[in-house]
Amino acid sequence: MSKAKISTEEFDRKVEEGEDISEFVDFDLISKKVNVDFPVWMIEAMDAEADRLSIPRQAIIKMWIDEKLSQIKRERSLGDRRSEKGA
Repeated sequence: MSKAKISTEEFDRKVEEGEDISEFVDFDLISKKVNVDFPVWMIEAMDAEADRLSIPRQAIIKMWIDEKLSQIKRERSLGDRRSEKGA
């Protein structure tokens, strides 16, 4: 679904006045920072792969987490379909 569009100035005014801006915000694009402690060997392995691909470490972490979450989503979807057929 496409979000409604307004000017930056109008958006800022609405925020400052405490108005509801949810129709103008794509919440799927909002990110949140997290801190994660990794063992040194993992950092070294991530850095080696990031160097090999010429991308930053953060990109490797995001890519690998995205791949795993997509895999889990596919497996759950398949599992749901299998249980429907067996019912």
